[in-house]
Amino acid sequence: MNSGGLRRLAAIALGAALALLPAVLLGQESPPAPALDQKTAIAASQAALGRTIGDHTLLDRESRPVRLSSYRGKPLLVSFIYTGCFQVCPTTTRSLDETVRALQGRFGDNQFNVISIGFNQPADSPQAMKAFAAQHRISRPNWDFLSPPPAAVDQLTREFGFRYEATPAGFEHVLQVSLVDAQGRIVRQVYGDKVPADALGEPMKDLLVGVPLSPSTPLADLIDQVRLLCTVYDPETGTYRVDYALALEAAGGLTFIIALALYMLNEWRTRRRARRNHVAA
Repeated sequence: MNSGGLRRLAAIALGAALALLPAVLLGQESPPAPALDQKTAIAASQAALGRTIGDHTLLDRESRPVRLSSYRGKPLLVSFIYTGCFQVCPTTTRSLDETVRALQGRFGDNQFNVISIGFNQPADSPQAMKAFAAQHRISRPNWDFLSPPPAAVDQLTREFGFRYEATPAGFEHVLQVSLVDAQGRIVRQVYGDKVPADALGEPMKDLLVGVPLSPSTPLADLIDQVRLLCTVYDPETGTYRVDYALALEAAGGLTFIIALALYMLNEWRTRRRARRNHVAA
């Protein structure tokens, strides 16, 4: 590689290191106040119950247009993710995959559909969503990963009652899976980074047999189940604390990138010195 290429790689590595720095510093300071108010976020999520979702057009992993109305006729599970998340969204997606496997074993493979929607646009492109699905080995025929147009994100998230806020480390957002009935109405919200099969199994059964859904968990109890991206609920103290695993992972990545940048700079200097000595000789 020539000196210009090495300099460009070094600049990229150093830039990435600096980009990670705020996330690491968050773990060194006192816990910041959450960007989202938990009670307000859950109230907005619960207010979406009974709402009929509009007929938005999104793109699938192959950049093909998909209308949300095409999922009507069967129950639908909907989750919101962003592909730049390296901790919580992958955990939630893998948990949902286990739940979907259990639900398919109980009800059959073709009884319901699942979609994951990338809300961080334009970063959550069809290509990014495809890579995210492949990374976590999600290849179920009834599970689509969709990218909405950037201009449609606000309306789409409002309809689902999904709240999120940008932070220096990524996004804080409500971890929720929405259960939508065959007519396109939101009938249940399930919260947390783990998606237990029983939380979706009973309402799914009610939808499939056509009986009224059983009562959901009281709002006061739901508030304690919410986990946001950079915070973890501690039941012993009744408060939210910073998840330092996020900072540790960011610190590890930062150390690697800095080491890579220093190595490339040293290689460039060594080659430059060797060329000067050769010319001098």
